[in-house]
Amino acid sequence: MDANMIPKRTLKRLPIYLHYLRSLPEEVAHISATTMAKNLELGDVQVRKDLAFVSKTGRQKIGHSKQMLIEDIEKCLHLNNQTGAVVVGVGNLGQALLEYGGFSKFGIHVLAGFDIEPLGKSLKTEKPVCAMNRLRAFCNTYAVGIGIITVPADSAQAVCDVLVDCGVKAIWNFAPVQLKVPEDVVVHNENLAVSLTLLRMDFLKM
Repeated sequence: MDANMIPKRTLKRLPIYLHYLRSLPEEVAHISATTMAKNLELGDVQVRKDLAFVSKTGRQKIGHSKQMLIEDIEKCLHLNNQTGAVVVGVGNLGQALLEYGGFSKFGIHVLAGFDIEPLGKSLKTEKPVCAMNRLRAFCNTYAVGIGIITVPADSAQAVCDVLVDCGVKAIWNFAPVQLKVPEDVVVHNENLAVSLTLLRMDFLKM
């Protein structure tokens, strides 16, 4: 099924299912929605409905073929086609994101980082860390689809404007500011302080 026809909440859970399935031992050939729901601490009915959107391989008493289910989810999430990304702002957080190797498993290829103090190369991955004045040319050359912004709040909008001007259609924003973008550009704001505060509130309720 086309991902555009799948509820957003289901799409958000598909990477969780995929990570779980990939972590199973090789000898596990089949997996049931009930088992997945139990191990992921999710509702049985919810998992069944989610999987029904992407796969028709489930069989009573047998469950789903693990490999076919992995392939169906990967196809739905378009993971066979890597999307290029750049990190703008290579401080501690930016460098950690630049060097994280797990993005490639979910269809994202982080190509390079950009900073006002270019490092030349990332220490661990040797990915290029270039000067900011090269950002526009790089995005145009490599058809970058995702921009990851980890600069201070007062610089974030200017960086966002350059990325959008270069055709970037998705922004992952770690700066504590609301970005203004055209209607055809998607922004996901990741406020670490807010997330930690919500986690603390949940802890205090226990």
